Amino acid sequence: MCGNAHVLRGNFRSNLTGASVVGLMAPTMHYTQLKQAWAELIAPGAPFEVEEIEVRGVRLRAFKNAPRTIRDFWLSTAAFGDRDYLVYQDERLTYAQAHQQVAAIGAWLFKQGVKPGDRVAIAMRNYPEWMLIYWACVSVGVAAVGMNAWWVADEMEYALKDSAPKVVFCDREQLDRILERPAMAAGMTLVLVRAEPPAGVVPWSDVLKDGGELPQVSIDPDDDACIFYTSGTTGNPKGAQLTHRGCVSNLFNMVFSGQVQTLATQRATGVEPDPALAAVIPTALITTPLFHVTANNCAAYLVTAAGGKLVLMYRWDAGEALKLIQREKVTAMSGVPIMSRELITHPDFRKYDTSSLQTLGGGGAQLQPDLVAKIDSEVATARPNTGYGMTETCGIITSVAGDFFVDKPASAGPAMPTFEAQCFDDFGRPVPQGQVGELWVRGAPVIKGYINRPDATAEAITDGWLHTGDVARIDEDGFVFIVDRKKDMVLRGGENVYCAEVEACIHHHPAVAECCVFGVPDTRLGEEVAAAVVLRPDQHLTATELGKHVGAHLSKHKIPRLVWFLPDSLPRNANGKFIKRQLRETLKPEAAEVVGGL
Repeated sequence: MCGNAHVLRGNFRSNLTGASVVGLMAPTMHYTQLKQAWAELIAPGAPFEVEEIEVRGVRLRAFKNAPRTIRDFWLSTAAFGDRDYLVYQDERLTYAQAHQQVAAIGAWLFKQGVKPGDRVAIAMRNYPEWMLIYWACVSVGVAAVGMNAWWVADEMEYALKDSAPKVVFCDREQLDRILERPAMAAGMTLVLVRAEPPAGVVPWSDVLKDGGELPQVSIDPDDDACIFYTSGTTGNPKGAQLTHRGCVSNLFNMVFSGQVQTLATQRATGVEPDPALAAVIPTALITTPLFHVTANNCAAYLVTAAGGKLVLMYRWDAGEALKLIQREKVTAMSGVPIMSRELITHPDFRKYDTSSLQTLGGGGAQLQPDLVAKIDSEVATARPNTGYGMTETCGIITSVAGDFFVDKPASAGPAMPTFEAQCFDDFGRPVPQGQVGELWVRGAPVIKGYINRPDATAEAITDGWLHTGDVARIDEDGFVFIVDRKKDMVLRGGENVYCAEVEACIHHHPAVAECCVFGVPDTRLGEEVAAAVVLRPDQHLTATELGKHVGAHLSKHKIPRLVWFLPDSLPRNANGKFIKRQLRETLKPEAAEVVGGL
């Protein structure tokens, strides 16, 4: 068992409840208490002691008591034995059963010639096998490559060639995409879960049938733990290298966040947390894909650290979520903000028992202030929470919950202890506190870089500082407010859609002369993808035809929903660049053609 596991288990409860004491505190008082509690918890000898270490030639902040590797963390959870761990529909897997299968997967991988430093891809929906394969890979020093389940054949082919995994674990849906172009997986072993495989594909039962012990390996904290893809402005996704150190640092940051906010609230109000709530074993409803850090590095890690239960969904459905919350006594649900909104506004919301919920919130996009208030008022037992982060930081950068969130609903919370956070101007100069600039962060959770992309790595990371691409300000209490995005991207339902990628695809259509892709506000998804298009002379094209063209090459969520066909050239600035701001302001939604068949 990992010697530091007690640090996680002993401090975990307060994270899921956030600042769990109800009742807003005097604004001049609770931030002072927060700073005092913060200093105590990271001080020398404290559970979350922070030290400076050198990583890749840069001095970074890190937790002294964090496990060295994810393997150490995973092995510590064997102590939870017969507790339920993974729940999917009518299937249940205990921690003991999960550890047995993880060991069998690790042993099988080594029999196939997979060794530490190699890569293994996971291409499937949120099945229990996803988590089992992930824990097996990281526990034997193999980097798990998360394949986006929304990818079409073009995108999947690029990622497989880019990451070059030795084994690809997939479900039927993803296997069919691979078999559209078998050459994309040439030399790779394909394993199929939850279906009978065709010839040449290994059945899942073969992986588990011989059992075995988890191979003994030596893993460096700065070895790659997983490769998660994030969209790139050049049109191809980038494989971010998340390290063992980065992933366990993210876990400790999340546990710390709950602990410090609960301690500060308790001291400010004098009200002790309810011991009955502290005794409840956490259960999280996993609503977003496990190939993202939101579901995997944040929700799954956090609940696993406490010996809690992960309830998996095949796809998001608010009505089904309500049934699962009642049946499994879910204590925490976190996804993109629209999921929380759809849950509490569902017509059957009052018909189900949601009293087990202690936190409700979201990541992947900002929770609108009105939603923060609605969660706090509509769900009697739950407090709102959120975290702002990126794939490139292995999870959260900031976190806020409970009274602190209600008091500053437009904020993303303070940067976690392992981060230095600073806003910079366009010339790389720090801006004064409270002023707006691009947010840069530096610390142990920042990724090593992007595989096969030294240019993109150098552009994104300067002397250990990650350029987030988000424009922000930091207030006098250290709370970060995200005000805009510097990167040219649309954040649609928590999924990054880079305009350049969609524009490149549209330009491949022979009828298109010019196009400009941008985001427009959407009440359900936060933003929707839109496009202004100028056709070539004597050409005709409908929005639906354009949508079908994009859908043949890119994921469904990247297809523009609104399209304006303009008779003249698009507006440009002096540098020849399209003026997207002008398009957003002048083009009326009612004048657009809506792409059908989505």
